[in-house]
Amino acid sequence: MNTINMSMAVVVAVLYGVGFYLLLQRSLMRVLIGIVVLGHGANLLLQLAGGPPGRAPIVGSVPAEQITDPLPQALALTAIVITFALTTYLLALGYRSWVLVGHDEVQDDLEDRRIAQRRRPEASMGEEAASDDMSEDEDDPGSAAASGDPVESSVPSGSSAGPAGRSEGGR
Repeated sequence: MNTINMSMAVVVAVLYGVGFYLLLQRSLMRVLIGIVVLGHGANLLLQLAGGPPGRAPIVGSVPAEQITDPLPQALALTAIVITFALTTYLLALGYRSWVLVGHDEVQDDLEDRRIAQRRRPEASMGEEAASDDMSEDEDDPGSAAASGDPVESSVPSGSSAGPAGRSEGGR
């Protein structure tokens, strides 16, 4: 049975924690460093899972107990290539942002802000409304779909409405 050294497990946990913390930042350079740190944590985890070093996996040259599994090493090489590709992509993205905007900070999208400020419904599917001022013809739009009842369309059958309710037949 193969056991993992506790100090190495803590190092992997710290690498993953720092990597995810940096990944959640707004600066593209911090995101880049977070990707690199996560890649190092993944490589270390794969090497720890591979167990202690052993002999080359050539059948017949050494006993089976001394052979090292080559799969974790192959996975670590693959993780290195993926980390390198993400690093070059993020470097190009950060450089492009620096040239166009003058900084590498990711800004909020105006549509995201608008959606975040939109009023949320008071009750969701199947729940009673929190206030009694909601009449019966103002049902929650998701409740008919959740109950399986057919939904009546407010658009006449001869025209098709676009996303904003405009008729697309006249285009």
